[in-house]
Amino acid sequence: RDDGEGNCITFYSYEDIEKLEKFNKNKPVAEQEIAKQLLQETISYAESSVCRHRQLLHYFGEVYEHENCGACDNCLSPKEQFEGKEDVQLAIDAILSVKQLFKREYIVNILIGDKNADIKNAKHDRLDVFGQGMDHDAKHWHAVLRQMLIHGLLVKDIDNYGILKVTPSGLAFLEKPYSMMLTKDHDYDNLDEDSIAFGAAKTDALDITLFTMLKDLRRDISKKENLPPFVIFQDPSLEDMTIQYPTTLEEMKNISGVGVGKAAKYGEPFVKLIKAYVVENEIIRPMDMVVKSVVNKSGIKVFIIKSIDKKLPLEVIANSKSMSVDELLTEIEHIVQSGTKLDLTYYINETIDEYHQEDILEYFSEANSDSLQDALIELGEDEYSEEEIRLMRIKYLSDVGN
Repeated sequence: RDDGEGNCITFYSYEDIEKLEKFNKNKPVAEQEIAKQLLQETISYAESSVCRHRQLLHYFGEVYEHENCGACDNCLSPKEQFEGKEDVQLAIDAILSVKQLFKREYIVNILIGDKNADIKNAKHDRLDVFGQGMDHDAKHWHAVLRQMLIHGLLVKDIDNYGILKVTPSGLAFLEKPYSMMLTKDHDYDNLDEDSIAFGAAKTDALDITLFTMLKDLRRDISKKENLPPFVIFQDPSLEDMTIQYPTTLEEMKNISGVGVGKAAKYGEPFVKLIKAYVVENEIIRPMDMVVKSVVNKSGIKVFIIKSIDKKLPLEVIANSKSMSVDELLTEIEHIVQSGTKLDLTYYINETIDEYHQEDILEYFSEANSDSLQDALIELGEDEYSEEEIRLMRIKYLSDVGN
């Protein structure tokens, strides 16, 4: 307003997006959808190669007439674009070839032909698509997958460890491919210092030191209780603790996958460890700065618990709330992980044969992780369905952990 120079700097790192996605998991389903959409728009803005002035004015319903503003990073240092049709096809093939059960990092490793232990154990190095993208490095494929998310060809399932799934738009693209211009990752290291303002040093989404300490504590408790570590707290819960730094049992209840029951049963030693760590390292916690929205626990959660107590079929419960069974299972998983006991025996006995039940329960009683992907690989994707394993995982966690 005073005609003086004004500089606007955006500090953007995809690790920040992953951190915000974890925050969103604690919100009610309706709020999650809105937050997901806003986050996607933020990613789209940050990674776009279009003039920043044009994007901002368009957002407010105005038109910026000039092709080049001569002031923003995209106009001063244009991002290089390339035809991404073949890369997009290859990425979709890779995701479908592993049955849409893995995260971005795993898909990238398949594309570049990285024969790591996980890929060899799953025999995914024998897939036709394995190594077909080795002409490009991992950084290139990460950029391709991120932009496919922006274009709506893929969706990330946050509730299932961030696995990538192909959307109907992605399947339509595979059937009738069309030209898609993608942007190369911006290499800011080669720009003049005058062209860009550098922010603070990059930080990881997780506090690795604290995460290791929490895992060691969980291991000690699991040995003492003679339970698999994931029954105490799952890895996503430990990860959230390294982001939120809860120092009271009340704060621990707001951690992803932790509720009143889990906080009361296992929370005390974790809270003590985190509190000492925060004091020793003079950490400023997110909840010291942000007013955290309280999850509405009286709505859909109570309805689901009451409906299961009445032994209603899951299909009926899902339909009554306009949800898919997959979405309902995600809500049930949240309820059980938070420490509430649910008995799905009536439904499991109707849908899963006794042999499969015993086999899956035995697997989880000996497993080091409750990972759905690991269970499918170990038990056999052809013999056991994802829904069967999710149902039995819920039963195991409810019976043993709660």
